[in-house]
Amino acid sequence: MTIDIDAVTKILREAAEEAVLPRFGALSEGDVMEKSPGQIVTVADHEAEKIITARLPGVVDAPVVGEEAVSTDPALLDALRKEPLVWLVDPVDGTRNFSKAVPEYAMMVALVREGRSVAAWILRPEKDLFHIAELGSGAWRGTTRLWRSPAPSAPDLLRGTVQPPDVRAHLSAEPPGFAKIGPGARCVGVEYPRLVEDDLDFALYRRTSPWDHAPGSLLLTEAGGVARRLEGDPYRPDDDRVGLLCASDPGTWQTARSLLPTRNGC
Repeated sequence: MTIDIDAVTKILREAAEEAVLPRFGALSEGDVMEKSPGQIVTVADHEAEKIITARLPGVVDAPVVGEEAVSTDPALLDALRKEPLVWLVDPVDGTRNFSKAVPEYAMMVALVREGRSVAAWILRPEKDLFHIAELGSGAWRGTTRLWRSPAPSAPDLLRGTVQPPDVRAHLSAEPPGFAKIGPGARCVGVEYPRLVEDDLDFALYRRTSPWDHAPGSLLLTEAGGVARRLEGDPYRPDDDRVGLLCASDPGTWQTARSLLPTRNGC
């Protein structure tokens, strides 16, 4: 199957220009809503997803599973297990940042074949910056091929981000000796490129929604990194377990897995 990478890039850029960029820093009170406890959505999320959903089947004729559509109809997610090809869409990743006019947000798309990501796009609209990956063809920033260099072997030189607050709190109370733990970007569409481009060495996540991790995990693995469940098996978008540890290389994954205080799935 041939994928028109440029066509999807064009769709994402158009959706950004039509629905997202005009609203950055210009949302009114009624443009931001709570879709579930602690989770917000904006009119930009809804409108961008509508645009992308309408246009992707013209590139590859497959069902489109968008984050906001699933929040309304969770049964749509069944397509990941029932259909041979599925588009996954996160119209605005890092919605809380976006709603506060913090530019650390992204727009993401992945094409999944039989439960495995085969192509991925991550757009940072404020920079018009694309990270793109295709299974077997590498990871790219624009026209630059990316390859992740190994992280330092000494644990105390590692740089990471930890999503679960309880794990983060535990690490902050420990004596120095394992890694510099940063607060993270509150946006995986920002953090995965940082993993690929040597700004982070590992990232631990509890929630692993497929639209969040299908694009970035492919970008990371095509650049030589690893994205594995805590049990050690590779991440798959059709697997709904909690807990995901991403790292620059297999050795760093093993080091982080052995030292991070994970429990109850993460």
